[in-house]
Amino acid sequence: MDGPGNMAALRAAKKALRLELKRRVAALSDAEKQRQTVAVSRRLLVHPKYQNCQRIAVFLSMSDEIQTEDIIKDIFQCRKECFIPRYKAGSNHMDMVKLGSVEEMRNLPVTSWNIQQPAEDDLLEEALTTGGLDLILMPGLGFDKHGNRLGRGKGYYDTYLERCLKHPKGRPYTIALAFKEQICDLVPVTESDKPIDEVLYEIP
Repeated sequence: MDGPGNMAALRAAKKALRLELKRRVAALSDAEKQRQTVAVSRRLLVHPKYQNCQRIAVFLSMSDEIQTEDIIKDIFQCRKECFIPRYKAGSNHMDMVKLGSVEEMRNLPVTSWNIQQPAEDDLLEEALTTGGLDLILMPGLGFDKHGNRLGRGKGYYDTYLERCLKHPKGRPYTIALAFKEQICDLVPVTESDKPIDEVLYEIP
């Protein structure tokens, strides 16, 4: 069992790494972020797990993340089903709700965190109330090559993956999309941090 001293040290290590990774990504030009977005998106679209799945959850990107709009367009062009996060403020609860079209995405309201998401009173299909998910595309601040992920500290995705385990379909395959500047030697983790199956980034 981790003692309180170890946990405090781990929290401090995560905090320091978050600051360093934010600094690294902030140093990238918009053109470089776009270039890496194209490279990572290409890797995803030919990935067997992507090609063979039907129900996909994908984050709506912020400016410091791989941009996902073209991926979402491809999901609809391939006639797959697209689910997007709806975060509940002041908690670690998140739902993955069904998106009807690319146009619907462009018209979503923006939260105080500057993230687009469906309004709380929109009655939309939640993935786990129906057929579950085949694949979740994961955001994050940092990743290592062992599948450890450093999120923004709220625990939304870790909590959601726990809920997925209770669905008959089980845990979906998880792929993180990252800038190569977000790859670390080692991400500090606790028992509640869920490892991801794969990290896609531009390989030189």
